[in-house]
Amino acid sequence: MPRPSDISREQRQRDREQAKQVSLRRIARLFAPHRYSLVVVVAVIVVSSVVGLASPFLLREVIDVALPQRDVRLLVWLVVGMVVVAAVTAALGVIQTWISTSVGQRVMHRLRTDVFAHLQRLSLGFFTRTRTGEVQSRITNDIGGMQSVVTSTATSIAANLTTVIASGVAMVVLSWQLSLVTLLVLPPAVLLSRRVARLRRTITAQRQRELADLNVTIEEGLSIDGVRLSRTLGTGDALVGRFTDSSLRLTDLELRSQLAGRWVMATMSIVFAAIPALIYLGAGLPWTASGLSIGTLVAFTTLQTGVFRPLSALLDVGVNVSASLALFARIFEYQDTVIEVSDPEHPVDLPDPRGDLRLEHVTFSYPGADRTALNDVSLDVPAGTTLALVGETGSGKSTLGALVARLHDPDAGRITIDGVDLRDLRLEDLARIVGVVSQETYLLHATVRENLRYAKPTATDAEIEAATRGAQIHEMIVDLPEGYDTVVGPRGHRFSGGERQRLAIARTLLRNPRVLVLDEATSALDTATERAVQEAFDALAAGRTTLTIAHRLSTVREADRIAVLDHGRIVESGTHESLVDEAGRYAQLSGV
Repeated sequence: MPRPSDISREQRQRDREQAKQVSLRRIARLFAPHRYSLVVVVAVIVVSSVVGLASPFLLREVIDVALPQRDVRLLVWLVVGMVVVAAVTAALGVIQTWISTSVGQRVMHRLRTDVFAHLQRLSLGFFTRTRTGEVQSRITNDIGGMQSVVTSTATSIAANLTTVIASGVAMVVLSWQLSLVTLLVLPPAVLLSRRVARLRRTITAQRQRELADLNVTIEEGLSIDGVRLSRTLGTGDALVGRFTDSSLRLTDLELRSQLAGRWVMATMSIVFAAIPALIYLGAGLPWTASGLSIGTLVAFTTLQTGVFRPLSALLDVGVNVSASLALFARIFEYQDTVIEVSDPEHPVDLPDPRGDLRLEHVTFSYPGADRTALNDVSLDVPAGTTLALVGETGSGKSTLGALVARLHDPDAGRITIDGVDLRDLRLEDLARIVGVVSQETYLLHATVRENLRYAKPTATDAEIEAATRGAQIHEMIVDLPEGYDTVVGPRGHRFSGGERQRLAIARTLLRNPRVLVLDEATSALDTATERAVQEAFDALAAGRTTLTIAHRLSTVREADRIAVLDHGRIVESGTHESLVDEAGRYAQLSGV
């Protein structure tokens, strides 16, 4: 993989353009629900800044009046006033931090959940195009990188800006001539900070990409399947080398990110520190020192220090906000991804579906594919009947099953249940009506009981046991050390392929759908277990609509109807006996 210094000019330009497209107004909208809390925070900041400005004036009175005149009573009151000011500002600071941090964390929570919820609604095509580690990196690392900006930026700007303005006014009141000297450093400070911001924004985008690559390596290399692959192929050392190279590049980018513009900002700090010396010099010059007392000079330099500190903080906030635009751009890119399969605007209810399934001239192509996966497919599956789909690998069987479950929408034609287009049903309602058992079984890293209740959170133990008995898996579960409370392990690797398949079947049985899509559902089972599970399916299918996809033609002999797919088209249709008698494509596949 390329080093950060080798990143193409085109990629850097894309990063800059993407960050520019992030609207500050859109970022501000994240805080809109908390505007009243922010008003309170700003009010606290203003009060704290105004109260804090009393300290330099109290100090001037101490130096110019109380000490020279040895007025102990006045000195005591002035000192008490300084302590009270410090206590009040400290208390207001705690209140400000509490409210602002609470607001920031709620904004972060909302952003994380919104992105996660949006990703849940994206099509399968998005996830086949996107690396898993990349998605995880954006949700955790990118949003986590924005945390300090979201949590403290608004209040930091308000606090520091208020302090700068109030201190500036107080400085002018004390000596407008000396204030002019302070203003000399502002233009170069602003220009230099903008230059640093642009540099850090570019490096931030590169760093987040590299961090995503590192996450992908971790995801691929340390998953159960990844470890098994590296052990069997002997690629462990190569994988460690890949991780090491990525980590080194990330280290380099982190260092560059932290040091970006540091010399410039350090130079500005030196200039800010040198300004008080110029003030002392100015105080000694005849045209600026007229009527300037020692107390006024000390109070002015105190205020000046109070100006430079928040001014530096403001410039640094500007740099951080600019750099964070790269993070917001990556997050908003996901939020702006179009949802291809969504709930209808005016959904149709099917409270008691019969299960009549129809495909009417359905055509579908995967994005970027050079041929159609399904071409003008029409099928009629009456409620309570079984349709078996057979054909060679790549003929479109699983694609058709995915369309019935509305994992994709057809490019042309439509699919209906009881005469209602699937696109007119809520996705939640459709998931209740159509149940899917696929050839790839996914189990959560949780207990057996929790995996089953994932399909129906309100399921009772009796319902769970009935479902596992139907899937011929109950006896195996009760023989486990902890029975239904046994943890299945990552992706269910504690169990064999056939056991995982039967758990998935039990999960679907528990949901009790009206339409079943069985995509190679018994492919991982041995002959004896397959026969037992097929009997359970036969019992379940009574009165329900079942779409069975199978390579083993022995599992589809009893189907009410068999459709043969070839290159996305229906080439034959009928019963097992009639198709065998025709001696066509089905007969070739079955070897008779």
